[in-house]
Amino acid sequence: MTYDLAALRARIPALKDGTAYFDGPGGTQTPAPVIEAMAAALAAPLSNQGHVTAAERNAEAIVAGARAALADLLGVPAGGVVFGRSATQLTYDVARTLARAWGPGDEVVVTRLDHDANIRPWVQAAERAGAAVRWCDFDPDTGELTPGHLAAVLSERTRLVAVTAAANLLGTRPPVPELARMAHDAGALVHVDGVHYAAHAAVDAEALGADFVVCSPYKFLGPHLGVLGARPELLRSLAPDKLLPATDAVPQRFEQGTLPYELLAGARAAVDFLAGLDPEPAAGGDRRARLIRAYAAIEAHEDALRLRAEDGLAGLPGVTLRSRAAHRTPTLLLTLEGRTTTDAYRFLAERGVNAPSGSFYALEASRRLGLGDGGGLRAGLAPYSSAEDVDRLVAGLGEFLRTTA
Repeated sequence: MTYDLAALRARIPALKDGTAYFDGPGGTQTPAPVIEAMAAALAAPLSNQGHVTAAERNAEAIVAGARAALADLLGVPAGGVVFGRSATQLTYDVARTLARAWGPGDEVVVTRLDHDANIRPWVQAAERAGAAVRWCDFDPDTGELTPGHLAAVLSERTRLVAVTAAANLLGTRPPVPELARMAHDAGALVHVDGVHYAAHAAVDAEALGADFVVCSPYKFLGPHLGVLGARPELLRSLAPDKLLPATDAVPQRFEQGTLPYELLAGARAAVDFLAGLDPEPAAGGDRRARLIRAYAAIEAHEDALRLRAEDGLAGLPGVTLRSRAAHRTPTLLLTLEGRTTTDAYRFLAERGVNAPSGSFYALEASRRLGLGDGGGLRAGLAPYSSAEDVDRLVAGLGEFLRTTA
């Protein structure tokens, strides 16, 4: 069976407006089943979790269902799934907690390729603890971050390595399993930013070597919240700040306050929706197996469109493609000779093509590329992207470049 793009697009209400959405790296459009799941959660009796009333039992079922779904998505035990307001918030929480054991002489490694959400929490926590920050570079010409880059800053004093599984600005997918092995051999923990990666590839925390991995469901057709996955035994070894009456159970002790049940219901629905994209349902298997096959189909679809986009852009004068890593997501960062990408962004938007301009919180990466804080034009493909969308992007940029500056 093939990837049924028409059926997928028909289930996403926002696509009916005719816009070509290339802003998926900043947040995808939402399928109807996800919207309906959130509405159903709010329409049913609902209260704090418990086992006495129907409202309490509904809350319990929503949380348990969401943990199981995100566990399948990340390849971690359900008891290691923590929910939070955002991946940024969860990373700050983990950084503050881990930093209690750091002090002078300890080191933390961050990379210049990462989104600032996987940089600043660690930098600030290290500074407060008196630990040193070591910066792992990447090659601005190729966009690659290699084991050699990490080896240059890794030592027996390293306590944690923070690295992205896929860079949100360039799309680069570093060799995280090898980087994690190096970090573990040095005695360090590994925190993986999987926010951009989880939108395009099946996550396997164990295969990645991630002690912690974070993602954001709104990047893969779900609602706005953050999710952290880790081994339950690792979480049990940590003591985050919490309210005195709050449970000390894991993973609940990392979740401050009442959970947003409707968002958890939507997150579960998003995972189920992705699993439903499995092009070989007759192959059977559990939800994790269906997710793996679905992501393989998504990758094939998006890669074909990426090649189509790159071929089209190569024919436009003055366009420089900055996304050059051999292994990358379908995320294209462009700069335009003699023209501002902000103007191109506005020009395209007027023609129903959403491809934003900026550094998208990947400030260190943008500066390392020589683009300052302004970044470039980012065109990101999503599971619902079409060949027509790609052709409209290329045609729109061509039209923009022919206009007078």
